[in-house]
Amino acid sequence: MANIIKVGEKAPDFKLQDQSEKEISLSLFKGKKVLLSWHPLAWTAVCTDQMRSLERNFKQFEEKNTVVLGLSIDSQPSKSVWARVLCLNNIKILADFNPLGEVSRKYGIFREDRGSSERANILIDENGMVIWAKLYEIHTLPDVAEILQQL
Repeated sequence: MANIIKVGEKAPDFKLQDQSEKEISLSLFKGKKVLLSWHPLAWTAVCTDQMRSLERNFKQFEEKNTVVLGLSIDSQPSKSVWARVLCLNNIKILADFNPLGEVSRKYGIFREDRGSSERANILIDENGMVIWAKLYEIHTLPDVAEILQQL
């Protein structure tokens, strides 16, 4: 497993495109908490369930002043089509594609052997500091209730 960023560290800023080709940076959300929810590859069963679960619970995150960002190494066009297929209307899913895995590397969760990120959730506070980070086994669906408890 990877060497995930530690609680108390400053979260590295980034700029990535979302499913609508909009450039998203972490610094856009200063004053809000941010959940970075990494899934290894779009179009796979557990990753699909992970993003749908976040979408279903969007209101609960919003009530806790938290922005949800899903990330993977898939390209922006792939993320765009996948978001439409999954009916992801609230959460943003970002393409950590070019250069491949650059952001997941900064957060310590890129797997060279697989060419993708780990499955992980990282919570960042209103000031850009990591307040919770967890890696999951590749086939394990993260528990949204556990994430919400951390907020």
